[in-house]
Formats: sequence, C-alpha cells, structure tokens
Amino acid sequence: MKKIISFSALLVVLAGFLLSCGKNMNGELIGVYSTPWFEPEPFGMVYVPRGSFVMGPNDQDVNWSFNSQNKTVGVESFWIDDTEISNGEYKQFVNSVRDSVTRLAIYKNQLGANPDAYVRTDREGNIMYYDEYNDIPLLNYEEKISSRDVDLVYDLDTMFYYQSNIAYGKQLKTHKLNYTYVWVDYIQASLKENKFEPLLGRYNRDISPLLNGETTDSSKVMVRKDESYQTDDGTVVNRTYYKALTSRNDFIMSRTINIYPDTLSWTRDFTFSFNEPYMQLYFSHPGYSDYPVVGVSWEQADAFCHWRTSLKNNYLAAKGEPFVQKYRLPSEPEWEYAARGGRRGAMYPWGGPYTRKSNGCFLANFKPMRGSFTDDGYLIPAKVGSYPPNDYNLYDMAGNVAEWTSTAYSESTMAFLSEINPNYQYNASSSDPRIMKRKVVRGGSWKDVAYFLQCGVATYEYQDEAHPYIGFRCARTFIGPE
Repeated sequence: MKKIISFSALLVVLAGFLLSCGKNMNGELIGVYSTPWFEPEPFGMVYVPRGSFVMGPNDQDVNWSFNSQNKTVGVESFWIDDTEISNGEYKQFVNSVRDSVTRLAIYKNQLGANPDAYVRTDREGNIMYYDEYNDIPLLNYEEKISSRDVDLVYDLDTMFYYQSNIAYGKQLKTHKLNYTYVWVDYIQASLKENKFEPLLGRYNRDISPLLNGETTDSSKVMVRKDESYQTDDGTVVNRTYYKALTSRNDFIMSRTINIYPDTLSWTRDFTFSFNEPYMQLYFSHPGYSDYPVVGVSWEQADAFCHWRTSLKNNYLAAKGEPFVQKYRLPSEPEWEYAARGGRRGAMYPWGGPYTRKSNGCFLANFKPMRGSFTDDGYLIPAKVGSYPPNDYNLYDMAGNVAEWTSTAYSESTMAFLSEINPNYQYNASSSDPRIMKRKVVRGGSWKDVAYFLQCGVATYEYQDEAHPYIGFRCARTFIGPE
C-alpha cells in the first residue's frame, strides 16, 4: 500500500512539473479549464432561450375560484421536445424494457437459477431488485439461439405472450413489463436538518446530545426512504419507510413501474361509447405510430424520462464524452413559457385571442362549440405536428392531448413560488393522502373546450391515473454557452 501511495504521489508531482513546464504560471492564479464544449442540439428538441414572463391566466377564471394569480418569473434556457411523445417513440421504451427482462431470463437460465448471482438484498435480507441494467451482459442479437436452448425459446415465448386465437395472434403479457429506476432525492438532501456535520463526521439534527456524550436515538435524523423490490413469486413491491440518516446513500431512492399504457382508459373514461377500436389498436397498430401516446400516468412518464436519460448517457459513456443533463418532465413555468413562444400576454400559443384563422380554419384540435369535435378535422387525437407551430417552433402546445408537468398541484402555489426557475415538487408515495398526488396538467386536449387551451390555464390529475387525453413531452436543461 505504501508503495502504491508513493507512486501515486510521484505521478502527481510529475504532472505538476510537466504542467508548470508547459505553461509558466509565474505563481499566478490561472484556474483549471477544459477545452471549449458546445452542447449538440438534441434530436427532436427545440432550444428555448432564458427569459422572464408574466406567469398566470390572461382571462377570467371560468370557475370563479379567485385563486388564479399572476407573477413575473425568470426561467433558465432549456431544451423541450417539439411535439408530444408519440406512440412510436414510447414503443422504443416498451421494447427496451421487454428486452431487458428477456435478457434477465436468459441470464437466469445460463446461471442455472443461482439466485445470489442476479438479485440484490437490502439490509434486512429482503430481495430488492434484479440488476438487469448493469451487471447482466447485453444480448447479442446477431447470434442465433442454439438448438440446445429450444426449451429457453419456448419459455420466453410463453413468458411474454399469450397464445391467442388466429384473429389476434400472440398477445403480449403487459404486466411483465416492469421498469426499475433509481434517483437521488435532492429535496430531502438539501433540508437544513439533513445537513452533514463535518466536525462530527456524521449527519445529526441536534448535535447537543453528542457534545454532551450522549448517543440517544432522539438525536438521529430520520429520512423517508422509497424502496422497490420483487418477491420470490415476482410480485413488485414499492414501499416507503423512515430510517435513521447515516450516509448519502440514504437519499438514493428506487421505484418499479409497469410501463405499458392503460389502453382500457378509452372505455373507462368514455362510457356508452364505441371505443373498442381505439382500445385495441391506438397504441399497438403501426397506423397510429405518429399519434401522441396516451393512457400513460405521470409515474410512467417520469420513468420514461429516466430511461431516456440512461439511453443517451450510456451512448456518450461508450464514446468517452461528457454526460448530458437528465431528461425530465418540464416544470409548469417552463411549459407555459415555451407555450407562449416569446409573446408577452399571449392568450394562446399562436398569439391571438381567437381559435380560428381568418379563413375560418381552427388552429388546434379541441372541442369546438357544442361538441362538434370534427369541425377541426379530427374526432380523437391528431398526428403530432398536424397544426402550425408557435414562434418557438413547438407543435401542439394547445389541444390534441393535455401534457404532464413535473410540478405538484396546489391552489396556493403562486403565492410562495420563487421568482427564479420556480417549481413546486413533491415526491408522493403510495401511502400519501390522495390530495398529495396531484400533478399539474397543461395545454388542454382534443376533448376540452377552448378555455383549457389558453397558455395560462392549469388543471391537475393524480399521478397514478391514466387517461386517453393526457400525454407528455420531455425537457432538458441547457448547459452550453449561449
């Protein structure tokens, strides 16, 4: 060990010597700078420059609730998808999860069902989750499965598909498509009571008992922990509990989400209506690939953003390039700022106070007048980008499908929001009251009246609910020089 340390120290001294020879610092502060880096434009996204705007409604509140306020806020520059996430794009997520579960099944078969090799356990000995994303080798799609693995092929076929009749063929077992992801709870980590005490070398809310030589449990900081694991029979469990804060790892959370869209939401939300074709075909049929994905909850949209971040950063890591900021749902202020397209006081994304062009054509897909849905050209969601974009070249910021944001909903949000990159976030668990699971939804949809298409109008939905009129788009913070 001493030899290794000495050799490392020698390397540091040598590097410093070479640096001083290559560039004469003359004892001055010159800083450490990397080579200039410019963030490439993400495919399918639009750059929105930083700026300030008046956030809030431009017209009277239709509900006469008198809780809608206006506020001038500043927003940092960011990237945002130019259209809503389409069925085709979401299918890439579904196929990726399906392949990862398949990879796990093959890996189990090769190991001879050795559980210690492919599962993790928590401190209490409970099975946590299969580490199919890191430790298990990638599948080689160029190599065919050998004849000796015929049983494996049959097992995979029966594992992921129902053997149906000739009319429908094989049906995917959607309940198998579970995605596990982890994140750092920075909100908890930044609380004053969760601050790390460097003098003590530990986390502690009340340091006076320790200074007095006491080590009672009352001096410990308790943090909320979100944890996900699978039982022996494959049941997914997401649990929330409180534990003593002992290290930064306690701020790492995990969650498992079934990511297949809720296709039954069509018949659930529109009763006494013939919705079977949409229920059966809207997501699965290739004819709807360019239509916005619907029937996804806020939790599924959030999982998609985590997967998309991993997809990009894994590619960059293989090339040795810096990671990008994570993909995420846009905050409510970001969404409204982008929808206004740089126009101050714009009632709708296109700027004017009317929903028609001068020739009488509608500017968005919504519910015109008294239920004349097809007057705008469509009965249900239209293909993404079917209407002209706003001044930021963003499509469908009004109508078509409403969109999830990252912001938690509260009637009093505007009163306490910051004026710099405002956002109100709350990580609601399954045990939280229903009212704590509300997330802001923006933009209005194909089944809404024109009022909900306005840039400054917000409504909400519960994070675990899915509807055939709510979709989403992703955002990403801009970090390059402007």
